[in-house]
Amino acid sequence: MAGARLERVVAIGDFHADLEHALATLHMAGVVDEQGAWVAGGATLVQTGDITDRGPDSKELIELMARLEVEAAAAGGQVVALLGNHEVMNLLGDWRYVSEGDLEDFGGSPERRKDAFSEGGELGGWLRAHGVVAVVDRVAYAHGGITPVWAAKGVDAINATPWAALGEDSPIWYRGFILDPEPTACPRLEEALLALGVDRMVVGHTTQRDGRIKVRCAGRILGIDTGISSWYGGHHAAVELRRGDAWALYETGPEDLPDP
Repeated sequence: MAGARLERVVAIGDFHADLEHALATLHMAGVVDEQGAWVAGGATLVQTGDITDRGPDSKELIELMARLEVEAAAAGGQVVALLGNHEVMNLLGDWRYVSEGDLEDFGGSPERRKDAFSEGGELGGWLRAHGVVAVVDRVAYAHGGITPVWAAKGVDAINATPWAALGEDSPIWYRGFILDPEPTACPRLEEALLALGVDRMVVGHTTQRDGRIKVRCAGRILGIDTGISSWYGGHHAAVELRRGDAWALYETGPEDLPDP
């Protein structure tokens, strides 16, 4: 479709409650300065969920993303923060991946943490204001992946679906586009992209243990969960889209990626 593309979109995957590595990745990508303040001007940052659990810094990561939303907007930019399965699990009371270090932020009290993640709590209120999928500049973003069945519903309907109805093939859980053989995955992906009216999809959720951005289906889908958290190795990586041209950002420098 015709129309000017956004000058710069940065997409970053799962942080898993590791503030140090999250800030290092954001800094490497030119999104924040050494103090963690927004320096990306009018750029758009998309974070595809799972900022909570496993590590000790769920509270700090939510507070960071909330602050960056405000700072980006003031600079003419935008932060698009999506919910992953771990945020939804927390909101539904499933704490199986909450660490002891995480609880220390709440004085070791599960009740205090529960209150903070409740509908009226500071953390829970912020999370509940965000969706699970987004389309930015002809790219669909989700934590896991948007199947053709879900894509047919449209972004607004997906984001309006109650979390408890988001099953194993939902946008927060689906792994097929990254794990299934390409002869199976790519036709399904094409169907979903057509339904959404986009050129490609960018997802997190399925960790790439080598720390590299996963490229499949001739660049139609990018997997950006590179294991940023120390739990998965502390691999700093991001994707930058420059008017639709995709680049992988690493500590060793940028690398051009295939484009549809």
